[in-house]
Amino acid sequence: MLENVPRYDMQKPPMRQHLRFLIRLLSQPDLIKHKNTLRKIGMEGINPPYLLLCNHNAFMDFKVASKAVFPHRANFVVAIDGFLKREWLLRFIGCICTRKFVNDVQLVMQLKRVIKRGDIAAIYPEARYSLCGTTAVLPDSIGKLAKFLGVPVVVLMCHGHHINSPFYSLPDHGVKGTQAEMTCIAGKDDVKRLSAEELNARIRKAFIYDDFAWQKENNVRVTYEKRAEGLHKVLYQCPHCRAEYRMNSEGTRLFCQKCGKAWEMDELGELHALEGETEFSHVPDWYEWERMNVRREVENGTYRYDLPVHVSALPNSKGYIDIGKARLVHDKDGFCLKGIAQGEPYCVTIPAADIYSCHIEYEYLGKYGDCVDLNTPTDTLYIYPEGEDFAVTKIALATEELYEFVRAKG
Repeated sequence: MLENVPRYDMQKPPMRQHLRFLIRLLSQPDLIKHKNTLRKIGMEGINPPYLLLCNHNAFMDFKVASKAVFPHRANFVVAIDGFLKREWLLRFIGCICTRKFVNDVQLVMQLKRVIKRGDIAAIYPEARYSLCGTTAVLPDSIGKLAKFLGVPVVVLMCHGHHINSPFYSLPDHGVKGTQAEMTCIAGKDDVKRLSAEELNARIRKAFIYDDFAWQKENNVRVTYEKRAEGLHKVLYQCPHCRAEYRMNSEGTRLFCQKCGKAWEMDELGELHALEGETEFSHVPDWYEWERMNVRREVENGTYRYDLPVHVSALPNSKGYIDIGKARLVHDKDGFCLKGIAQGEPYCVTIPAADIYSCHIEYEYLGKYGDCVDLNTPTDTLYIYPEGEDFAVTKIALATEELYEFVRAKG
C-alpha cells in the first residue's frame, strides 16, 4: 500500500532536548490554574539517566512531566500523529517517533541512545489516553525494556487529569487541586537483580489508579455543565435493557435511546438513575461490566464485526492520505482490512496474538466520526466504521480480550 510514498525516518537518532527552559515556562500557567502539586518519593540520589514511565489521561500529563524532570533533559516517545506538520519542532525538543502497538525494535535502540548519553527516557506505556480514568493495558515487554536499559525505573502518576479533560470530552472542566507523585520504584541495583517479570509486577502495581475514585476521595467537585457529554462513547451498552450502540448523552445526563432509562452525573462524578435502580454509580464499574460481556462473546466464539469503513493513512508527518472505502473484519483471528489503494487491491492483517491492545479515537478531527487506529511498522491507518451498529470502545475491549484468550490457549 502506498509504495511510492516516503515513510517517516525512524532510524534518525533523536536529538538532545532543546528549549527545556521554555517548555517549563509554557507549562507553568496550566499547572498554576489547576493548582497542581507534585510529590517526589524515593528520588533522593536518583539522577539521569533513568527510565521514566508516566500514566496517560490528558495533554496536561506532559506539562506535569516537564515540571517533574526539570532542569534535566528528557526524550519523550510520541506517536506519529503528534509529529504532524511539526516534525522539525518535535525532533528539536527531543521527541522520539513511534507507531502504537507494534513491535518496534528501532524504538528500543533509540531509547538506549538516550540513556547512553545520560538523559531521561520518558514513555507513556499505556500508549493512549485512558478511556475512563483507570489503568489501560501495559505491555509485557516493559520489564524487558527496563532490564535492557539497566537504569533506575521512575513512575510519574498523575491524578485529576481525566476528570478535568476526559478522553470523551476534551474541553477543560476546571478541576483544581490536581496531584502527581514521582516515585523511584526500582534503583539501578534492583533492575540488575530483579527479573523482567518481577519488574513488570512492580510497574503494574505502581500503575494502579482510578481518577473517579480519586475525585470522590478528595471531594473534587466538577461544576462543568457538560460533564457527562460524550460519556456514551465509553459506556455504549445500556445495563437496563442490554442494548448496544443506543446510548447517548447531553449536559449532565446519560441515557438509553431504546428503553429511555437515564442517569445523572453529579459533581463528584457519580451516576444516579433518574428512575429505578442505579446499576452502576461508578463509571469504571460500568466499563468493566462491558468488558465482561465482550469476554463472554470472545469465549463462546460469537464476537465478530464485519463493517464498511473509510480509511486514511499517515505514512509520514506531512499529512493524511485518503485511501477511501474498505472492509474491516475483526473476529477471533484478529483484524483484516481489505480495500483498494492507488488502483491496487490491498489486505492488511493483524493476528489477534500480535496485538495486545489498539488505539481508538472519538470524532477524530471532526471528519468521519469515531475511528480505530491500526499500525504496521510502516503505516498508521485511521479506520472509520460507517453506520450506527458499532462502538470503537467495544473493538478496543475485544482486541485486549482476544489477545488474552489466544495467549491462554497457547
